[in-house]
Amino acid sequence: MSAHFDVAVLGMGPGGEVAAGRLLKAGKNVAVFERELIGGECAYWACIPSKTVLRPPEARTEVHKAAGVSGAEVDWDTTREYRDYMIRHLDDSAQVEGLEKQGATVIKDEARLTGPGRIQAGEWEVTAEHIIIATGSEAVVPPIERIEDITAWTNRETYTTHDLPQRAVIVGGSAVGVETATFLARFGVQVTLAHRGDRLLGREDPRVGELVHDYLAETGVDIRLNASAAKARRDGEDSIIELDDGTEVAADVVIFGTGRNPRTQGLGFEDAGARLGEHGEVLIDEHGRAGENLWAIGDVTGVMPFTHVAKYQGRIAADAVLGRAHPATYDGIPRVVFADPEIAAAGLTQQQAEQRGIRTTATELDLSNAIARPWTYEQDPRGHLGLLADTERKVLIGAWAIGPQAGEWIHQASLAIRTQLPLETLLDQVAQFPTYHEAYQAALEKLQA
Repeated sequence: MSAHFDVAVLGMGPGGEVAAGRLLKAGKNVAVFERELIGGECAYWACIPSKTVLRPPEARTEVHKAAGVSGAEVDWDTTREYRDYMIRHLDDSAQVEGLEKQGATVIKDEARLTGPGRIQAGEWEVTAEHIIIATGSEAVVPPIERIEDITAWTNRETYTTHDLPQRAVIVGGSAVGVETATFLARFGVQVTLAHRGDRLLGREDPRVGELVHDYLAETGVDIRLNASAAKARRDGEDSIIELDDGTEVAADVVIFGTGRNPRTQGLGFEDAGARLGEHGEVLIDEHGRAGENLWAIGDVTGVMPFTHVAKYQGRIAADAVLGRAHPATYDGIPRVVFADPEIAAAGLTQQQAEQRGIRTTATELDLSNAIARPWTYEQDPRGHLGLLADTERKVLIGAWAIGPQAGEWIHQASLAIRTQLPLETLLDQVAQFPTYHEAYQAALEKLQA
């Protein structure tokens, strides 16, 4: 079968969905290609199921820490049922139907570019005026000796499992590792987390990793830092990971949260004019352009591997195709780890600022000593806020927060960083009492002292 379209979108994760929807609304003739499920990794195996299963233990913690309330317990069977509902029982038929009603041609097959504007997918030979690459990324499992002998999971098996293991080893201390450790430990799984770095969440400020370590250890997670998985072996029912520090850990499953690679190999992107970076990512300009009438969005670009960034880039690329181009900016985009309590950050870390030669002023605020909201929210309150300012320009350039719903109130810092609001303007903001947003006033005053 052959056909010509105004735009073809390769990969229908959140970025592809946003781009396709925007183009269809503008009246373009659009073909979408998806080898698995419309909605992509986020909808079925990552963001949606992980945040769904993290919510019940978070709610239990809220009950246990609120004065005068008791009795909340988690139930895996009910949680699993709701998770399956949220991931649509791995069925995307409603999404296919919805796209077709909008006028899209949906092709459920893997697409390969065979040249500029040309696509091969199964029996389809398609040409398109514009092509948007949105093929995402895939989990990296390190080449460990005898890994084939153990029960090894990635995020896919973890967040679609029917039964929880009794014991789990998590390899990797980034956002995926921390969230997965939180989820499993809160559901009663015995968790060991092995991380090759000297602190968790190594891309954030050291103080963030320190606090996260303490909170995660409180849940009973056995944290092994400076420890990489060296070998694997099976001993009866046990999957055993041998660490390079000379120790070993036995578990029912070994879960790898060791990063993701852009999904570009063997898909012909270079034949269509794209250039790939050293990690296989599609290189793009500020409009998402990867070549002549060729665009790329989301994880495949390696810019910032977040769903919200993929959706943002989907808007950027679609608008460029529609002739209303505007550049993407990535300053201040929030980064959230949905642990308990939540961990959020935006902008630069102090180390990144120093590498850029920026003279900075930083402060950290213990929320329980500064504002009322943590005490009205929970007994023995938790919460910290760190701010980083450019000393010369007197604007906020970085922030991190740890506390209940930090992923919500980090957006005040995110907006301030993106718009370069002067510190004096931020100091004049009036926050609702009592809310966590009041912490910004207290931290800014401390920053200015």
